[in-house]
Amino acid sequence: MMKYIRYAFLLIFTCSLPLWAQLEKPDLVLEGTVTVAQNHTHFYIPFTVPSGVHRISVDFSYDHRREEKTVFNIGIHDPAGFRGQSGSNKDHFTIGPGDATPSYIPGSIPPGQWKFLISVSNIRPEITSKYRVEIRFNSPLEDASFTLDPLEINLRWYRGDLHMHTAHSDGFCGSQNEKHVPCPLFLTAQTATNRGLDFIAISDHNSIAHYAEMRELQPYFDKLLLIPGREMTTFYGHFNAFGVTQYIDYLVAEKNGRTIDEVVHDIQSMGGIASINHPMSPTGEACRGCGWTPPAPVDMSKFTGIEVVNSGRVMDAFWDQQLAKGLRLTAIGGSDNHDATKAEDQRGALAHPTTVVQAKELSVAGILDGVRAGHVFIDVTGSRNKLLEVEAITSAATAHMGDTLAARSGDDLRLHVHVVACAQDQVHMLVDEKTTGEPLPVRDDDQALDTRWMSDGARHWVRFVVLDAAGNTVLLGNPIYVNF
Repeated sequence: MMKYIRYAFLLIFTCSLPLWAQLEKPDLVLEGTVTVAQNHTHFYIPFTVPSGVHRISVDFSYDHRREEKTVFNIGIHDPAGFRGQSGSNKDHFTIGPGDATPSYIPGSIPPGQWKFLISVSNIRPEITSKYRVEIRFNSPLEDASFTLDPLEINLRWYRGDLHMHTAHSDGFCGSQNEKHVPCPLFLTAQTATNRGLDFIAISDHNSIAHYAEMRELQPYFDKLLLIPGREMTTFYGHFNAFGVTQYIDYLVAEKNGRTIDEVVHDIQSMGGIASINHPMSPTGEACRGCGWTPPAPVDMSKFTGIEVVNSGRVMDAFWDQQLAKGLRLTAIGGSDNHDATKAEDQRGALAHPTTVVQAKELSVAGILDGVRAGHVFIDVTGSRNKLLEVEAITSAATAHMGDTLAARSGDDLRLHVHVVACAQDQVHMLVDEKTTGEPLPVRDDDQALDTRWMSDGARHWVRFVVLDAAGNTVLLGNPIYVNF
């Protein structure tokens, strides 16, 4: 009941706050009134930031705004001075260590007395305007995402690319004068849009500098979800962190360094997930630390995924080794793109491969939850429309890719496979890492296929791949886990 009373109260403000702000309790509320006596003046409202705060999020509202033409400009100062001013065009802003809403300066959040600035640009003589400033500290949503609301609320398959680089690390492309220059992040987002993607994770090496630009671009790219990504580049292997904007110490070393377990723990403690990149790549001078060669045992159960397809290379043996140990690690893909202008027929082109995730909404939380659940297949061809859906049915239960299914010895599993845009290809079933049974030919652009498998009561993983006539992988599905 209190939620609806509070919602009704907030509606008195002509500019309503975002839904997340309406329903999430602020840490501080600053309220007051403004009259014509304060027209064309500036005033500060002090507030205290406690220690341990790494992000401030502010929502501002006031009444008599539109029809009576009341106009307030806003800004903020930290204990040392100016941190930004956005006029009257923003009602929400956030400031974090590596990113901030445009108009505001990212950086550390020092404790002490801050000041919220209101500049009264216009107020009519008969008006008394009520304002409200809601301040939130360390918002988990702002730490994980550059948008407060899902870009789409719809349960469906969303297509994306989870590994790419820009000027903020080693991304290069041709300039207007055809020089080899650091490639602007904007080109990556534009190319992803042009190639029909729903989401991308820009995973520049070790840096968090790209997050500020991603926060600036997200409102414009309101059909393309920008997921915070970061490739933790170590001497012994690379892995991506998704859904975290805070800095994480990545300096893994045998002497006077961190362990991989410690880095992954930090990612998880901040609400993100970690996925191993190209684990079967060779390590050497051409690709330093690219293979997976940790000097000490790593708790692989803390990882959520493994990059099974990197660029156009399918490398599933390492993944199968982890599944054989009883781990449930989601297979994902990444283009590892370093040049957003690469044509689609070139190795390493953006969106090749595409990771396709079934999610309830197009948000960072939605996509990451889909990856956690294993509701994922990889489109190696980077098409706009290929589809692979798998359903396993016993007399007692139903499961889909990523799900666990209990099956006793002698239980007959009926397996339904739905493929789209794969005519003339073949569907292969793998039990554990071995192909089982005859391939199922695909004759139509939209086809349902059925097969069966008898459980022996032991632990197995059952997955499907689609191969073309030359034996090349077209689609690679995640397993259904039997008796895991």
